[in-house]
Amino acid sequence: MNQAEVLLIGGRAGVGKTTVGWEVSARLRAARIPHCVIEGDFMGQVHPAPEEDPHRERITERNLTALWGNYAALGHHRLIYTNTVSVLPMTEGMFRRAMGTQVRMVRVLLTASDETARQRLTGRELGSELEQELASSVRKARLLDEQAPADVLRVVTDGRSVGDISREVVDATNWLTENGHGTAVRLGD
Repeated sequence: MNQAEVLLIGGRAGVGKTTVGWEVSARLRAARIPHCVIEGDFMGQVHPAPEEDPHRERITERNLTALWGNYAALGHHRLIYTNTVSVLPMTEGMFRRAMGTQVRMVRVLLTASDETARQRLTGRELGSELEQELASSVRKARLLDEQAPADVLRVVTDGRSVGDISREVVDATNWLTENGHGTAVRLGD
């Protein structure tokens, strides 16, 4: 049985987590590397919010545990997980409980300037929550900058292509240097 591995892609709103996560997946699919993808923001989308209802405080972990159990039962051992704060130490316990205590975690924090995030969010947020998203993005950027451990790979996204960013993120995993069975393969194959 292969060791469970998770690529955690974190960052403020508007940094490109979901886009980069899907591009990483495309690269892995092209290399025939088995994996699964979870958009972490959807794991806790309940209302009232968990902080307003103590019975729902662990919904994200429960959903992650259920989904990972399904993927693992099919033989998967690599997960791409995108979520704003997924790279922070406070999430480590959740992943160890959901995926096993020996899970290998690769943490990547995508960064962008306030202006870049504002431009991206303005183009994306078509509903009534743009101003809320902009303010939250600034707060989360500061939180992530202050609390992300020094060993988290920080990847700047300003002015870079998704392909370039995804190459750097994939390289951090070493998943392209192994085939689905842990045997080294040449990248040109």
